Formats: sequence, structure tokens, C-alpha cells
Amino acid sequence: MKTDGQWHMAKEAAELYERVVARHILGPWAPSLVDAARLAAGERVLDLACGTGVVARIAAQRVGPTGRVTGVDLNAGMISVARSLPAPEGARVEWLEGSALAVPLPDAGVDVVVCQQGLQFFPDKALALREMRRVLDRGGRLALSVWSGTGIYNSAVGKALARFAGEDTASRFLASRKVPAKEDLERLAVETGFSDVAVRISRINIHLPRLDAFVLEHLAGTPVAEAIATVDAEARKNIGGGVMRELQRFNDGDGVTYPEEIHLVTARV
Repeated sequence: MKTDGQWHMAKEAAELYERVVARHILGPWAPSLVDAARLAAGERVLDLACGTGVVARIAAQRVGPTGRVTGVDLNAGMISVARSLPAPEGARVEWLEGSALAVPLPDAGVDVVVCQQGLQFFPDKALALREMRRVLDRGGRLALSVWSGTGIYNSAVGKALARFAGEDTASRFLASRKVPAKEDLERLAVETGFSDVAVRISRINIHLPRLDAFVLEHLAGTPVAEAIATVDAEARKNIGGGVMRELQRFNDGDGVTYPEEIHLVTARV
């Protein structure tokens, strides 16, 4: 996952990303994205902007040992962590470092492209979609997701960062939520040659553990980690405590549970 400024992370930060972001924030969405792709046994799948591979590993189970899954991410740290994790049951997964603007796969080489929360980070979204179409075989399918807005949790974190770490840090953290609108998603997909384009809202409840500790661990696995490390201990404490107070109405006794939503795009070649 990358921003227009690119999410370059050291392996240590990518490991935190896997433990925190992939597990708690993106992981709950991964099965529904794979469901939307309607994977079948034996299919060839590309997980573009795969991060540490949460979607790719589910896809590998769905297509089974006769299928093939490739995970591509620009960030070497993400790919390193993905390779270090236990191999999933089902298809073998090949992890490749590469750009969504020049996908390192041949024309018509896959049956399905999935992309979870990647499109908003690509500096040339139309080119990235053309690359997705290029690598899809005739009749191939696309399933991708982006957030539908800033969201309850990210809004609270952004507010706390602006107050205790500065507006620039808050803006960089919130870059992942600067997403194309529904009509822009539809237009981009159609203009880059996809057919049967559909964009719908998908909603689930997200549970996060106790926020005063979770928020700081989360931020340590994002591109603002260095900025957070430079603020004093009192400010870091206030960031976590501020988010916890802001989301008190969602307290479930073991953290918070709050509603979240995405735009889910499906299309065909």
C-alpha cells in the first residue's frame, strides 16, 4: 500500500503493519473482496499492491493447488514480510516487488486481479487500471476496494495528530483516505476499457483493542512513524488518549467496535 508520496517502509515497520494494520484494519475486509472476485479452482490471480499479503493468502486457499497467485507490491519491506510468513494452503504464491504502473507480468497472464486499498495510492490511476486490464486474460475479472471516506477511527486519529504532532503529520496519515468518488471510480474503469463496471458500498463493523496503546502501535507501522517518534512522551500519550476519548461512544468493554464502509468495484475485460 502506497501514497502518492509512496509508502516506503523498513522491514520493521512492515512487520508492525502486518501485525496491526493487516490484522485489525484491512484483514476483516479481505474475505469479502475475494468473494466479490468469485474465484474458482485453478484460476490465476494477481493481488496488486498486496502489502504483506492478507488478500493473496485467502485467494490461494480459494483457487487451490491447481491455481496460481502472484502478489505484487512496490515496497520491498512489505514483500520481505509477505515472503517470511507461513505459506497458505492451496496455490503457491509468488511475491514480486514491482510497480502498479508497470506490472511485472505478461499480457493476458491472469484470470483475476484483486486490489485492496491500493488504487488511491497510485500516482497515475488510469495507467494502473490499464495495467490491470493488460494482464487480464479475455473474460478476466477485476475486484478492487477503496475507502468511501475518512471514516470514524481515522478522523479521530487525524484530529489527535493535528493537535499533538502537527498538521503535516496528520495530513500524511490521512493520505490513505483521499479516495476517488464513486462516479470517478466508474469513469476510470470504463475509460480504461473495462465492462460490466459496478461500484457498491460495503459495510462491516471493525473491532480494535484498547485504543490508548493500539493507536501508537498502529502509527509505528505507517509512514508517519518517524514523526511520531520525535514528539515527546507526553504528546504520544495524548495522541492515544485523545483517540480513545473521541471514540468512547463505541466502547465495547474490550476496545471499540465501530461501523466502517468501502467502495467495492467489480468489472470484466
